Amino acid sequence: MQLEIMPRKKRLPAGRAPLLLLLCQLVRALDVPLDLVQPPTITQQSPKDYIIDPRENIVIQCEAKGKPPPSFSWTRNGTHFDIEKDPLVTMKPGSGTLTINIMSEGKAETYEGVYQCTARNERGAAISNNIVVRPSRSPLWTKEKLEPITLRNGQSLILPCRPPLGLPPPIIFWMDNSFQRLPQSERVSQGLNGDLYFSNVLPEDTREDYICYARFNHTQTIQQKQPISVKVISVDELNDTIAANLNDSEFYSAKSNRERPPTFLTPEGNASHKEELRGNVLSLECIAEGLPTPIIYWIKEDGTLPINRTFYKNFKKTLQIIQVSEADSGNYQCIAKNPLGAIYHTISVTVKAAPYWIMAPQNLVLSPGEDGRLICRANGNPKPRISWLSNGVPIEIAPDDPSRNIDGDTIIFSNVQERSSAVYQCNASNEYGYLLANAFVNVLAEPPRILTSANTLYQVITDRPALLDCAFFGSPLPTIEWFKGAKGSALREDIYVLHENGTLEIPVAQKDSTGTYTCVARNKLGMAKNEVHLEIKDATRIIKQPEYAVVQRGGTVSFECKVKHDHTLIPTITWLKDSGELPNDGRFTVDKDHLVVADVWDNDGGTYTCVANTTLDNVSASAVLSVVAPTPTPAPTYDVPNPPFDLELTDQLDKSVQLSWTPGNDNNSPITKFIIEYEDAMHEAGLWHHQTEVSGMQTTAQLKLSPYVNYSFRVMAVNSLGRSLPSEASEQYLTKAAEPDTNPTAVEGLGSEPDNLVITWKPLNGFESNGPGLQYKVSWRQKDGDDEWTSVVVANVSKYIVSGTPTFVPYLIKVQALNDVGFAPEPAVVMGHSGEDLPMVAPGNVRVNVVNSTLAEVHWDPVPLKSIRGHLQGYRIYYWKAQSSSKRNRRHLEKKILTFQGSKTHGMLPGLEPFSHYTLNVRVVNGKGEGPASPDRVFNTPEGVPSAPSSLKIVNPTLDSLTLEWDPPSRPNGILTEYTLKYQPINSTHELGPLVDLKIPANKTRWTLKNLNFSTRYKFYFYAQTAAGSGSQITEEAVTNVDEAGIPPPDVGAGKAMASRQVDIATQGWFIGLMCAVALLILILLIVCFIRRNKGGKYPVKEKEDAHADPEIQPMKEDDGTFGEYSDAEDHKPLKKGSRTPSDRTVKKEDSDDSLVDYGEGVNGQFNEDGSFIGQYSGKKEKEPAEGNESSEAPSPVNAMNSFV
Repeated sequence: MQLEIMPRKKRLPAGRAPLLLLLCQLVRALDVPLDLVQPPTITQQSPKDYIIDPRENIVIQCEAKGKPPPSFSWTRNGTHFDIEKDPLVTMKPGSGTLTINIMSEGKAETYEGVYQCTARNERGAAISNNIVVRPSRSPLWTKEKLEPITLRNGQSLILPCRPPLGLPPPIIFWMDNSFQRLPQSERVSQGLNGDLYFSNVLPEDTREDYICYARFNHTQTIQQKQPISVKVISVDELNDTIAANLNDSEFYSAKSNRERPPTFLTPEGNASHKEELRGNVLSLECIAEGLPTPIIYWIKEDGTLPINRTFYKNFKKTLQIIQVSEADSGNYQCIAKNPLGAIYHTISVTVKAAPYWIMAPQNLVLSPGEDGRLICRANGNPKPRISWLSNGVPIEIAPDDPSRNIDGDTIIFSNVQERSSAVYQCNASNEYGYLLANAFVNVLAEPPRILTSANTLYQVITDRPALLDCAFFGSPLPTIEWFKGAKGSALREDIYVLHENGTLEIPVAQKDSTGTYTCVARNKLGMAKNEVHLEIKDATRIIKQPEYAVVQRGGTVSFECKVKHDHTLIPTITWLKDSGELPNDGRFTVDKDHLVVADVWDNDGGTYTCVANTTLDNVSASAVLSVVAPTPTPAPTYDVPNPPFDLELTDQLDKSVQLSWTPGNDNNSPITKFIIEYEDAMHEAGLWHHQTEVSGMQTTAQLKLSPYVNYSFRVMAVNSLGRSLPSEASEQYLTKAAEPDTNPTAVEGLGSEPDNLVITWKPLNGFESNGPGLQYKVSWRQKDGDDEWTSVVVANVSKYIVSGTPTFVPYLIKVQALNDVGFAPEPAVVMGHSGEDLPMVAPGNVRVNVVNSTLAEVHWDPVPLKSIRGHLQGYRIYYWKAQSSSKRNRRHLEKKILTFQGSKTHGMLPGLEPFSHYTLNVRVVNGKGEGPASPDRVFNTPEGVPSAPSSLKIVNPTLDSLTLEWDPPSRPNGILTEYTLKYQPINSTHELGPLVDLKIPANKTRWTLKNLNFSTRYKFYFYAQTAAGSGSQITEEAVTNVDEAGIPPPDVGAGKAMASRQVDIATQGWFIGLMCAVALLILILLIVCFIRRNKGGKYPVKEKEDAHADPEIQPMKEDDGTFGEYSDAEDHKPLKKGSRTPSDRTVKKEDSDDSLVDYGEGVNGQFNEDGSFIGQYSGKKEKEPAEGNESSEAPSPVNAMNSFV
């Protein structure tokens, strides 16, 4: 079997033919041997931007390889650089590297320029990058006179640095005269431009040696600025005399030292712009002044900051994003905040990109007549321009090659010949830089050769990957085959991976992988082969690990480390303490398996690690030593047992094995039993199952095994305190294969289409397979036919589809397991059905019986079972309201659906609307879907009682009339015949009067009731009627107005008799005149009392009260202004439940309280026992006006008279 290598790797399936590897033209895997003819390749060159030290000789590197060896030439500033004419310039023999001797004479500035190297031989020419050579510069600071700076405490300050322009730019830092770095904080920090910023100054900032230093790393020189003197004075020190002597240059700022919100020192304004190149570090800076010192925060307005690439510097004043990309473009906002406010600055960031490779061109090796291509793809911002050169010459003016065709970023070669060999250069450039790549086309005709050394020995630890190299070369590109064994047996197992460079990988090497492997390379010019050898070694294991120990001070402790290893490998055991070497102390003794520490000290506590090393692997195990103070009689430690160890398998048979082990420490509690578990590494690696339990006195167990299982065992000990940790797993034991013991379960037969039968089952797991090659024999036949069983053997799947079956026919089905050894027992037979189809017949004889206005009963005849063509699910009724009987306008409404399970032939339709026109049909339903619909049946629902009128309100109340307005019922449920209005008065004790019943035509929506009692509350009951009866009622309450004379509503507490008497007296003219005379007399009396009081006279009632201060003579309550001895049980009786008062005529409870306040002139008109007027000494409480009637009315004379009764 021949398999072509994919671009990365290809896993080979098992097969009978030799394993063959076809390598496509992936030239990355080929490296042309140096003894073959090949164009030049640049191997080393100086950087594009080459800054040199002017104190040393200039060395410009250019190294290349090729066959024949290439010759070298240089250009400088675009023209030929004649090296022989300059005695200071020499070229290294066999190389293109230049050395310019400027240490003896000459200046570095003379040799500034752009250099390019060309390496050429008969096959082509390769060129280097343009190397820009510039000498480094570290100029001195310009001389300047720095005036001392004086400023007040709390002001902001910027100390400028302005370093000289060097090459490369210098590193800036601030120090004092003692070369100590100046401390920086959130208040004081250095900006990116080197200036020193003070958000606010403090007196301790006063000093005379603020010095800015510039370090030029390339020349290892440091330049310093003149020291700056800063003096910070407090406001108390700044008196008028000192202020008068300070000129403008000495005084830094006139700002107050009072607290102030932040302002930005840098950058200026509310917004700025920053441009950065892809791959660089984006640095954004915001420094603010203010008092207290502002805190800086950063956000990205249109996204989130990248988590792993964002860093904060300079006390969060600088935001840095490393490896910046185009996705980092956007608006960044810095926020400066202190308790007095916050300010914002937005920095718009644009990320540009110098060109970068997407696919750089690669060397191409072709044989004569072959085809190939060079691809050069780059990206950038802006998009770079791609240009090609051939042997260093623009391809437009290079010699023509008929085998070459240029298509943008690709050169396509067809039917190449030896003269097609050349070196091509791809240049990708934009305004921010360029990329230059050399790639040769080498036309060769070479038979295969193996570059890997012959008889190489590879040693690998078992269960680890093995990589066998087969480096090769040839033109045309060879194919690779791998064989195993001296007799050339082909690779047949599905465990190999072949890489594009010819390497053979065994992902999990086993003992049987040991042997000799042969790599064969072939092309049309010949064949080459090479043998390598593979040895698989056992892994090194620590079978007895050091254990945690607690030792008393001065005691001795021993750690054991027993190692099992491959007998051909020699391990070395090393002990470490806390990951370092053991102390050089005679108390530490190391023998073959033990580390002993005598006379333990406190500092001996720690982690001790045993490391076992071989030439192929290493393992380690650690334990902690705790040192404690000596105790006179240590109490015994009770704990779960330590895990068993030294597990061993013996008497290995097909279906049994004997397991033995060594118990661990029981920790002062006897072991009662051992629990044995197993792992099947072949089918369920990492999952442990319970095997058996044995007595705590046993250390061996005979275990029953299943076929074709790769067993590992572990043991756990149990005592009264619990279960130990599991032991280390035993060695693996693979039992022989056998036929399956069981068959699949959950066998079902259901069709997914009308003409198929889908047989499904739950497959056996790997443990149940009992051997390799697990398959299933699927058998079926029609239940009611005489057909023989039809069988098919399928792979380890869980489904098989039988096509071409009749629709919904019962089938007998059985599924039997088998493997490479044989069949499982005869399986059980189950019944299934082929696929269902939609029913063919609609239910007939559909009848509708209307039960009432909202309920109907539907009957139908069942359909024949054969026409159902599937499992009967039930019947489904579709019904919809198609016409309103009241409005006679047809409109299609949403259909409703009711499903009746099983074989029912009738059903009820609830929730119908009265007085409506309905249509329905019935369909039968099976597992596939619905059958055809029965003919539509139409039925009408009778009229029903209407709903309550939508609204009822009372408007325009007068003395003896009320007007009612309403909206018809939202659901008339028939034809309205009339409205019924019932109403009755409500007296002051909330008792209902006689009920009046009134019929109103159905076409009315307004009605006025006349001849009502004035100032009387009425309760109304209103409902609509159809031929089916009366609907729900709506209730409302309202009050008629008072009369024009201003008589308030009748007193509720006094009863009907009193109200009637008051009304009769009040209508008499003589009584009105009498009341007016009394009122006039009271007014005169009040005026006289007022005049006497102002003249200083003492009213007799005041003298009585001074002389007889009787606490029981309290004619009024302080809280409500009423007589203390008068109480009406009806005063606080609420309205009856359900009554409602319209918002426009609401009468409050207080309006009907029966007190003298309501009938008299407030609370001032009161007399004592002797007739003295005492109103001027009484408290007054204004009565709230009745809701809905805010006008203030004069008191009735009748009420005034009643106050004296």
